[in-house]
Amino acid sequence: MAKHHPSNDLLMEHAAGSLPVAQAACVAAHLSYCERCRRIDSQLRTLGGAMLERLEPVSVSEALLDNVLARLEDPAPLSYSDQTKGTELPGLLERLINKDFSQLVWKRVTRALSVSYLSTGDTNHEFALLRIAEGGRIPEHTHGGNEMTLVLEGGFSDGRDSYHPGDFIFRSSEDKHAPVALDGEDCICLTVLDAPLRFTSWQHRWLNPFLKLRAS
Repeated sequence: MAKHHPSNDLLMEHAAGSLPVAQAACVAAHLSYCERCRRIDSQLRTLGGAMLERLEPVSVSEALLDNVLARLEDPAPLSYSDQTKGTELPGLLERLINKDFSQLVWKRVTRALSVSYLSTGDTNHEFALLRIAEGGRIPEHTHGGNEMTLVLEGGFSDGRDSYHPGDFIFRSSEDKHAPVALDGEDCICLTVLDAPLRFTSWQHRWLNPFLKLRAS
């Protein structure tokens, strides 16, 4: 059972449908692990629905209605032809949660760290998998923005706590950490960034100019 969760503010934004696609996908993946957050999400959606029912109807222009109807043909973000039936999670998330990491292309960043970039259609957020070798360490780093992390397999510690499958971690630009994969198996995490990370140790600072946000 997950012991690290999205904040109530994030859960509220997710229930309201106001999170960017990549962040919403990360929160949705956490919900598949966490009964507590699913319950809160359901309550928030029920509350939101009740509030909408109390609003007075507002007329809209014909142009706005035509625009909405035209977009019904647009492909849904994160939709895949092999989406698992009977679930609301898109096929990509379903595969990741079920630890199906086949057909991924991994790029080696350091001796202990590899990354696989995935496309969500969100051009402002990088959506990727990180694989940290058993006992391996990601060099100490900060971020130019916010980072969401969801542990899918294995686990890691960062000096504050230990994290295991289903745990959701949010780090802001003010945070500095150096995750270390726990013993036993490689750690695989889903991460969402809105700005590149920046290594702080002198041994790895030379990599910073090459660290770009891979949002797509």
